[in-house]
Amino acid sequence: MPTELTPGRYRGLKASGLAERDVFGILAFDQRGSYRAMMPQPAEYAHLAQVKREVSGVLSAAASAVLLDPIYGLPAAMLMSGRAGLLLALEKSGYRGDSSYRQSELLPGWTAAKIRSVGANAVKLMVYYNPQRESLAAETERFIVEVVRDCHRLDLPVFLEPMSYSARGGVPKNSPEFARERPEIVIETARRLSQTGADALKLEFPVDIEYDNNWRTSCLRLSQACAVPWVLLSAGVDFEQFKPQLQIACECGASGFLAGRAIWKEAVGMSTAARAAFLRDTALERLRQLLDIAERDARPWTDFYQAQDFSERWYESYPPTD
Repeated sequence: MPTELTPGRYRGLKASGLAERDVFGILAFDQRGSYRAMMPQPAEYAHLAQVKREVSGVLSAAASAVLLDPIYGLPAAMLMSGRAGLLLALEKSGYRGDSSYRQSELLPGWTAAKIRSVGANAVKLMVYYNPQRESLAAETERFIVEVVRDCHRLDLPVFLEPMSYSARGGVPKNSPEFARERPEIVIETARRLSQTGADALKLEFPVDIEYDNNWRTSCLRLSQACAVPWVLLSAGVDFEQFKPQLQIACECGASGFLAGRAIWKEAVGMSTAARAAFLRDTALERLRQLLDIAERDARPWTDFYQAQDFSERWYESYPPTD
């Protein structure tokens, strides 16, 4: 039976999805450090913000929502289509610790209350997570629970994005060694973190497509493990790689996508005129193809949630508290 959601969280998910089928087709452009590295140097703030405005301005007309960051992205949020929902990232870019022991942090000076105040529909929280790092995993779970509770006090839904990595130092994420352990890490991550109170998970494709062709089996296992709706992220792969991944993921239970670079990454290094043409002729068509898959094959998030029942005087005890 679907879980009842408070009005703010239900409306937040509704505003972030495609109304016709209650699935997600969200454009992601919340990158910061990796975004700066993609740009010709020196990358000045005004130019970084302007490119985000241009990309979001065109693609928000089709996307169900847009995920942005507060540093370079909020100017874009002011100019994007009013028909699209808005998600804002809460976390600090990067992590503390070494590559095999990654601790996540919130962006200093930025809070869920500020995200609510600027009019966003939902919060995105990214964490680094490996269930094999038991003490750190437990610490990260406590961190997530605290952040989710803070967002829920403001009646904001949370999209949680766990990023996998190897617990063994010196093992790159794109290596055959990590590819062998990746499915179990991603699936166990979904099982554990879907119990933290987050309203949806933004997940990696559970296999490395360079080394593993068990796509459907792993995606089915992922959906079985995840207790909340999940959407597929693009992880920087090319559109031609992401599209078949999304097809399998949606057929196996994903509720859509929250993707960025697979759609727009070539645009950021272009001139203004070339970028406008690319966004209009290529990126928008890519987005529409992904939306077609989600609308046709994704699992509605309303399979998991329903709006709460209201009494005549429900508003007297609103907003929700712990």
